[in-house]
Amino acid sequence: MAKKSDGKQLAQNKKASHDYFIEDTFEAGMVLMGSEIKSLRMGRANIGDSFATIRNGEIFIHNLHISPFEQGNRSNPDDPTRTRKLLMHKVQIHKLLGLSKQDGYAIVPLKIYVRNGYAKLLLGLGKGKKQYDKRESAAKKDAQRDIQRALREKQKVAR
Repeated sequence: MAKKSDGKQLAQNKKASHDYFIEDTFEAGMVLMGSEIKSLRMGRANIGDSFATIRNGEIFIHNLHISPFEQGNRSNPDDPTRTRKLLMHKVQIHKLLGLSKQDGYAIVPLKIYVRNGYAKLLLGLGKGKKQYDKRESAAKKDAQRDIQRALREKQKVAR
C-alpha cells in the first residue's frame, strides 16, 4: 500500500524568524480531539502567539488556536486554545530540554503541516534577537531585495 505524502502547509509563524535566531528544528506529532484535524486541513489555525513547554518528560503546546469545525458535533472541544500534547521521541525531548535550559533560548512553533495523513508541528530552538539584531536583519533583507531588483532590471535591458 502506497503512503500518501502531501506535505501541505497549514499554518506558519512568520514572526518567529523576525524575533528569534532559529538554530535547530524538530518535528512533532500532535494529539488532536474530534474534528480538529478537519478544521486544521481547512487552514483554520493560528500559531502566532503559541509556545511550547516541557513538563514531566512530555512536551505541550500552549495558545495554539484551532477554530471549531462548523459541521462538527459534540466532539468539538470547547476551548480552541487548549493545551495540546505533542508526540516526540524521549531522546529528542531530553535533547530539546537541555538546549532550551540555556539562557535566552525558547521552543518556538514554526509551522503546521500534513505529512502522510498526520498533522505535524515543526518546532524550532530559537535564541531571542535583540532590537539591533532585528534592525540588522531588516537591513540585510532590504539590501538583498535591492540587489535582486537591480539584476532583474539589468536582464530586462539585455534582452
